[in-house]
Amino acid sequence: MDTLLASKDHKVCVICDQAKVRGIHLYTSFICTECEKELISTDTSNPKYKYYLTKLKKVTTPQILS
Repeated sequence: MDTLLASKDHKVCVICDQAKVRGIHLYTSFICTECEKELISTDTSNPKYKYYLTKLKKVTTPQILS
């Protein structure tokens, strides 16, 4: 399955950009279970934490609906 396409059962994760079935919805965005676990367990001093913050900025950006 293409990473940017999602079916009825699959949603695209805002962090890993992969289509997944399980995860959480945060506003209009989706975070897969794997990324959620990684995010929660990453220490704030870890360089990967900054990566997660950058990806999570997409959550606050409203989608343009036409």
